[in-house]
Amino acid sequence: MVHISRRNVLASAAAAGATALLASRTAAAAEPRAEQATRPAEPTGHAPVTVRWLEGGTPAELAAGTTFGVPWPRGAIAPDQEFSLESDSGASIPVQSWTTGWWPDGSVKWTAHAVSGADPRAESYRLAPGDAAHPATPVTVSGGGRRITVDTGVIKVAFRRDGEHLVESIRRGDTVIAERGLLIASRQDRPSTDLPETVRSQSFTSAIDEVTVEQEGPVRAVVKIEGKHRKDRRAWLPFTVRFYLYAGSDAIRVVHTFVYDGDAERDFVNGLGVRFDVPMRGEPHDRHVRFAGPGQGVLAEAVRGITGLRRDPGAAVRRAQVAGQATPDPATWDQRVTTRLQYIPAFGDHSLHQLTANGFEIHKRTKRGHSWLRVDGGGRARGLAYVGSPSGGLAFGMRNFWQLHPTELEISGAASDTAQATVWMWSPRAGAMDLRFYHDGLGQDTYPEQLEGLEITYEDYEPGFGTPHGVARTTELTFWALEATPTAERFSALADANATPPLLASPPEHNHSAGVFGAWSPVDRSTAAKEELEENLALMHRYYVDSVDQRHWYGFWDYGDVMHSYDDDRHAWRYDVGGYAWDNSELSTDLWLWYHYLRTGDAEAFRFAEAMTRHTGEVDMYHLGEWKGLGTRHGVQHWADSAKQVRISNAGYKRFLYFLTADERVGDVLRELVDADRTFLVLDPGRKLTDEPFYPAPEALRVGKSTDWGSLALAWLTEWERDGDEIARTKLINGATTIAALPNAWAQGGEVTYNLADGRFTGPSEPSISIGSLSSVFGLIELMTELLQLIDDERVTAQWVRFCRLYNSSADQQREETGSSWGSLNLRQAYSRATAYAAVRLGDDALARRAWQELRAGHAGYPEGHDFTSERVEGPAVLNPVDEAPLSTNASAQYGLAVIQCLALVGDHV
Repeated sequence: MVHISRRNVLASAAAAGATALLASRTAAAAEPRAEQATRPAEPTGHAPVTVRWLEGGTPAELAAGTTFGVPWPRGAIAPDQEFSLESDSGASIPVQSWTTGWWPDGSVKWTAHAVSGADPRAESYRLAPGDAAHPATPVTVSGGGRRITVDTGVIKVAFRRDGEHLVESIRRGDTVIAERGLLIASRQDRPSTDLPETVRSQSFTSAIDEVTVEQEGPVRAVVKIEGKHRKDRRAWLPFTVRFYLYAGSDAIRVVHTFVYDGDAERDFVNGLGVRFDVPMRGEPHDRHVRFAGPGQGVLAEAVRGITGLRRDPGAAVRRAQVAGQATPDPATWDQRVTTRLQYIPAFGDHSLHQLTANGFEIHKRTKRGHSWLRVDGGGRARGLAYVGSPSGGLAFGMRNFWQLHPTELEISGAASDTAQATVWMWSPRAGAMDLRFYHDGLGQDTYPEQLEGLEITYEDYEPGFGTPHGVARTTELTFWALEATPTAERFSALADANATPPLLASPPEHNHSAGVFGAWSPVDRSTAAKEELEENLALMHRYYVDSVDQRHWYGFWDYGDVMHSYDDDRHAWRYDVGGYAWDNSELSTDLWLWYHYLRTGDAEAFRFAEAMTRHTGEVDMYHLGEWKGLGTRHGVQHWADSAKQVRISNAGYKRFLYFLTADERVGDVLRELVDADRTFLVLDPGRKLTDEPFYPAPEALRVGKSTDWGSLALAWLTEWERDGDEIARTKLINGATTIAALPNAWAQGGEVTYNLADGRFTGPSEPSISIGSLSSVFGLIELMTELLQLIDDERVTAQWVRFCRLYNSSADQQREETGSSWGSLNLRQAYSRATAYAAVRLGDDALARRAWQELRAGHAGYPEGHDFTSERVEGPAVLNPVDEAPLSTNASAQYGLAVIQCLALVGDHV
């Protein structure tokens, strides 16, 4: 593996303090660990773990292969342990394994495992410590000069180290299946609604900056290519593209990420795609085009059709062409057809464009300069196309094709010597992206005016802050280098694998026994009380899953998110009302969805949470510029609100997907967040609530000790688990211990400041109180539950348990222990899980019963007896039939987390 050097996380610090900060950081990293980590002399080992396909059954095809993550109990697995994989029939399956997470004692916490789609598949497998089987023909990586070549044993892919072509060629044996693979983008300087003659367009192609081999076999190889889209002197739209190849497979999985770094007022992207040249062989009547439709549907066409003619070439000829096989020698046809082949039009250009979630159209034409003919249409295409012949061709597709509309699969030039196959992640047929802010500011030029606006629409507006500069989008694609035109049945199976890549998963019972992700437990319906709670959770989750489809929460920038609040009068979610529109992870929606999956093991729950993580980790946060590492508060546009905060970009919402799938792109995002504390040098989150000037001192930043620190600490916890930058662990431990050293710890008032160099907090020595209801509902409770499993610090534990116990306590109890009442705090139902945690730590049955009383009371949530069922609304009151339920997203997320954790912690008292 090519080593990726660690970046300097403080490089963006204020120039005046940069040198001092670097020196301080080096010293901090060299400090002794807060706890004495001891490596186990003899790991205890672990019995085999059964893993099954997420969607059940046995998939007919894989998207090249699959990679999945499995957790292990502390002390069970040694760092150098190999793993074996057996099918349910006992067959040894080649597997490539590596560690993605460690326990503090050095034992393995998470492993990742790669399996090739070329190997025999079964319904289930047994993963166990042992010697790994190796593939008969391992994937190999070789490189020299200007290219890197990956050989799977079936195909060879040559990657370029520079230039515009990421992929030089894809060969299957001696046949070039595809070549000259590159990224394409185009922009226009005005929106598509302006008159065409006033709009100027410009096209860009990829320009490679860096190529890294991240894995090189034996089962899986990963090549990462980074660069920008370039035209003349302008280079923009940074990209990271990873290519995944598996031993014995003819497929390539591609994960494409781009960052928008343009000016929303003049850079309107009107096309974004990946394109390959595909050499064409044989006569046009032996060249084939395929598109996958809904269900199992397939459109099968030839470039030059010989069916339905006035003269019949013969049944065998017709059957061969329809089946995608080589037709017999034309000399054997009815010569009335053979002698007139030149008069049959050859349709070289084909397009399937999905411009909305509910409708696609297919068109074709003979060539540029002639009209398009409508072929067919339908609802939701599965996002796979093919162009080629009986001697080989390229299948190419995009996951979430209809969900991420406007998309397109385009084939051009198939009647010539070279066709072009393009996956358009943004179709040029759709018009340009318009990312401008949606209103003119409405006169909100000062902080007082902006706070008044907040009072009416709940939108926190500020001029210049509603910018998309720095947001990103990640798209998954699959390419198959096929030896021949596939049968309709195989092409349909490939389309299914492209649309929903099969994934192996360990069951909830094993994941829970491994002790990962804090307080949760598998579904338990063993008593009437638990049955009721489980039903509430199921109904609530189902309502949001159904709402995505009923409300059409789809589209390139929107898919994966849900709305914040409902408008009962309009029977609609408040999509156009300021801070009530897109949710953007407010109050930890992502956390709730991931814990729901962990408990149930349900495939639909996983896909829902996965889509949200893909969205919130890319679109709702900034990936470059001075706000890199910050997320944007809920709003009408995902980047609209002026509250740019670490609580939204929160690593705690993303680490689930990373550890469960070993997804490298999610790993990149998590690593970006390790340095998010530097943003406090350039932006004061509380700037509208103070008259004090903003002069950030690196050694005394205004970082909140609860919401802010909890979000930052989840990134450091994850980096520590990944055995990454030592500063992350240092800051995590220093933060916890110095907050706990304050008289009232997480509830301490007064001027509490943060040192960027080492993560330490400093505050007054006299007790006072400053606490808000949002303090712990952005992952702080979940963070501390995990952290206190990892460190042995009595004061941190005691202070956190006291905080959890006192939040919902009486004012008298709060005054007695902290010197002040904590005031009229909100979200008491949400904090019932904090009470439950304190009850377990203290062994206090009365406190456990109090936790259930708090949950059932439903303060700022759902009280006992709340009706979670939905009702259908249809007729002239709504545009389309929809379901309505008395639910809001924030309350649902916090209710879900409270129930899940109370069941796990004090379920015996329910």
